[in-house]
Amino acid sequence: MIQLGRFNTLTVVKHVEFGAFLDGGEAGEILLPRREVDDSVQVDEEISVFIYLDSKDRPIATFRKPKIQVGGFAYLKVVDVNRVGAFLDWGLEKDLMVPFAEQNTPMEVGQSYIVTMYIDSLDLRPTASSKIDKFLVEENNKTFKTNEQVELLIASNTDLGLKAIINQSHWGLIFKDDISKRLSYGDTVSGFVKQIRGDDKINIALEKTTEIRDRQSQQIIDFLVKEGGFAGVHDKSDPNLIRKLFGMSKSAFKKAIGGLYKKGDIVIESTGIRLIEK
Repeated sequence: MIQLGRFNTLTVVKHVEFGAFLDGGEAGEILLPRREVDDSVQVDEEISVFIYLDSKDRPIATFRKPKIQVGGFAYLKVVDVNRVGAFLDWGLEKDLMVPFAEQNTPMEVGQSYIVTMYIDSLDLRPTASSKIDKFLVEENNKTFKTNEQVELLIASNTDLGLKAIINQSHWGLIFKDDISKRLSYGDTVSGFVKQIRGDDKINIALEKTTEIRDRQSQQIIDFLVKEGGFAGVHDKSDPNLIRKLFGMSKSAFKKAIGGLYKKGDIVIESTGIRLIEK
């Protein structure tokens, strides 16, 4: 049975003047248009193709990779809005529809939105929705492990930082202190699971925890060298002062200087921290 909105492995049945027909099982023969047929498309061979619906709602095959598949999430541009909904450019000839009922906010031509794609239960068409919360999982439920590398889609801003979609399935949060480069809505980047919180939600970062700690520690060392070996700040200093001097939270600063102290790189005095010359 074919899966609409996904890649399928199908057998080439025959060549015709306008393309090649593939065995779609219960769906019958599915056309791979002539423009996509070359010498590599041989009868009885299995090929991997994406299946969607043409302008007459018939299943059609393509080798092209769309910008989104069923169950996935992507940042897509609106190319048209009419009486039935908005239409998105997803990299294929027939645009992808977002019904008005599935728009989180009214969509406008020329604007881009993060959407997911599903098969509508009534007309069985690939359909998009910008109401992504109902398609994403909040709790980890033993899915990811700390320091596991993941793919992120930046989805929204919060007072704490940025919310991102993890591996096309879960919500995650990047705290402001863990954002080391400029990120925009719709960006896709690699990251790491930083922490599974007590409520089973996921904190993520752009670097591994050890890499973040090493970078922050080196930042403190560099500052001390620049200041002649001493800085009037320590683990009890005002959080605003710490952020102003080092661009990190008080919690991150305390962990960093604690590690430097254990390694014998600094001493923590009542008035500040001092670099130990080696």
